[in-house]
Amino acid sequence: MGRGQKRNRVLVPEASRALYDFKYQIAQELGVGKEIQGEYWGNVPSRDAGAVGGNMVRKMIQFAESQLSSNPAAITNQPLTGNTNAKNPSGL
Repeated sequence: MGRGQKRNRVLVPEASRALYDFKYQIAQELGVGKEIQGEYWGNVPSRDAGAVGGNMVRKMIQFAESQLSSNPAAITNQPLTGNTNAKNPSGL
């Protein structure tokens, strides 16, 4: 992928630091943290890096589901912020 084409941008910029910390927390829980050198993940096998991302998604979905179960009215038909999909503006 060329420069300037980063696709995994954070939709809520204020959450950027929390997601960064969350990634390292999950890595520690999975025992991958010792392989990370600063912010360099090159020594982490792809399988382990994928497990970190997969566990992050799993925990975020679990959190969202618990929030929605306690407040079902939180679901709206508002488009996602930062959605640039012209063919499918709903983002689905």
